[in-house]
Order: sequence, then structure tokens, then C-alpha cells
Amino acid sequence: MKKYLAIDLFSGCGGLSEGLRTAGFNVVAAFDNDPDSIAAYRLNHPDTKVFEGDIRDVDTTSIREILQGNPLHLLAGCPPCQGFSSMRRLNKKRSKRDSRNNLILEYLRFVKELNPLTIMLENVPGLVNYKLFKYVVRELRGLGYNPKYRPVSIQKYGIPQRRKRLVLVGSLLGNLEIAEATGEKVTVRDMIGHIEAIYKTKDPIHRIVASHTPEVMKRIMATPKNGGSRTDLPKEYELECHKEVGVGFKDVYGRLRWDDYSSTITGGCLNPSKGRFLHPQKNRAITAREAALLQTFPKKYKFPAEISKTSISLLIGNALPPKFSYVQSVHILKHLKASGK
Repeated sequence: MKKYLAIDLFSGCGGLSEGLRTAGFNVVAAFDNDPDSIAAYRLNHPDTKVFEGDIRDVDTTSIREILQGNPLHLLAGCPPCQGFSSMRRLNKKRSKRDSRNNLILEYLRFVKELNPLTIMLENVPGLVNYKLFKYVVRELRGLGYNPKYRPVSIQKYGIPQRRKRLVLVGSLLGNLEIAEATGEKVTVRDMIGHIEAIYKTKDPIHRIVASHTPEVMKRIMATPKNGGSRTDLPKEYELECHKEVGVGFKDVYGRLRWDDYSSTITGGCLNPSKGRFLHPQKNRAITAREAALLQTFPKKYKFPAEISKTSISLLIGNALPPKFSYVQSVHILKHLKASGK
């Protein structure tokens, strides 16, 4: 059987690679500089060569050695351009001050030096407004990739959460469009409605859940089931920081809704003070396993047991949902096969 080779840049804990692998790609190399991300990645993708450290220090000669003269069918990656996110801009942290924004140039360097047949890049929608992205698109166009890009709503691809992502694809083999939405609706209930109770589980990741003071627990217990929020509570439960008009996000300490999409699973997904992360029915926040399921990780996906709750929350929230990667990757694989490559 023909092997289709892919590389995952800025791989995190492996959400993109999981989708690539499930679609039929052989992920031969992955790159990241975060030890916890790399530990999680290796637990789930033991056959992939993982490069640990600053990607700017990587000589692509070592990648060509892995390819052994074979073509690289797909270069995929999610450069960590946090400075372009809407949340960072809301907090008035100017994007140009975040050195990670320049890492998109490393993606371009890998394209130029490895000449992949197809490319895929995913990021926050705000990236389209910045000079570096526009420069990269011009360069990719000059290299013959005819890049196509647009923001998409991932819930339209069978992902059980509201989230917009920018997708860019390109090909040296002809016109390649972004995969169209599948139209499948998957809800919170579909993903976590039948998971075992925490006290019954043998899954250590499902036992990772926030603990709260008695005062906060009273507030959680008073929040209406299935979608209630802090605005539904009596004044006596109102936090001091929320009493000023126009202050505070309305979703904090809110419950998910069973038969709807979840809110965006972020790096604060285990902390209800960071968003709508309370369980629809139970008087607790969602567990790490429930957050991972809402990100469409397989139930048996492994995470290092020894890392902190904050770290595992960041791993899950920062990941590209594997199912979204899968849909895009299947589309690209069909393009490669149609071209005879």
C-alpha cells in the first residue's frame, strides 16, 4: 500500500497528527518546544520522530534524511500566533509584541526547503489581517501553491463546540479547495452524555476536575441545569468583580447545554471562572477527559498523569480538534490520489 507522508509543525499534544493519521497519512516528523506537549504526543504517536526545541534551530537536512528521497505529501501546522487572537486583542496586548507571531515564517521556511506537494495551515481567524500572513500568502503563491484560505466554523464539520478557525490549503498538483462543511451536528450530550461517573471511572484523566470553596459550590449548585449562567443567580451570589456594569464575561460559571454545541474549549477549560465550563447537570466543572472528548480526542487518548491540572488544561484547549483535522486531511488525501501522486 502506498504511504502518504506528512509532517506536523507546532504539533502540541497531537490533535492535528491524530486527524492526519486517522485519515491515512503517515506522520513521519513532528515539532514542538513544550515538554508536556511532547510527552503527550509521544504517548500517542510513538512511531513519529519528534523534534524537541526551538523550530528556528532545526536544519531541514535532518528531515530529508527521514524522507529518504520520498516526496513529502503534506506539510501541516498550526503556528502559535496567540498575539493575533481576539482574546489577546480584547486585553489590548498588541500582536507585534508577541515573538511567537514570527513563527509563521518558519512554516514558510519549511515549505521552501522541503517542497511538499500539498500544504495545510490552521490558525485563529484574526491572522488574515496581519502583514506577516499576507507576506506568507504572497510567497506561497509565488512558489506555485495557489493558496486558498478562509475562516470556517468548526461546528459545521461535526465538532461539538462553537469555534472559528482559519484554514489555508495549497497544492503544487492543481487546484485544492478547503474541505466543505459536512453538516453533521454533534452535541455535548453526544460526546459526554454517557461517560461513566467520576467515582466509578478507572480513567485517571476523567478524575481530573476542579475543586472549589464552599462559597463557590453554593453558587454552582444554584446555577440552573442545562445552560444556566451567573446572570440567572440571585444577587446574593453575585461576585464583587461582576457588580460593576459592563464588567466580566457573562459565560463564566455558566453550564453547558446538553443538546447544543459547547462553548470554545480553551486553555482554561477546567476552570469555570474562565468560561462556560460547568457540567450541564452535575454540580462540578467538566473533567479533563470530558474537555478532551469535546475537542474530539478519542476516549483512550493519553495525557501525562504527572503534569499539573493547569498544564493538561492548556494541552487540551490549545489543540486542533482531531476530527476537524481528519475532515481536512481526508479531503487533501483524495486530491493527492486523484493526481496520481
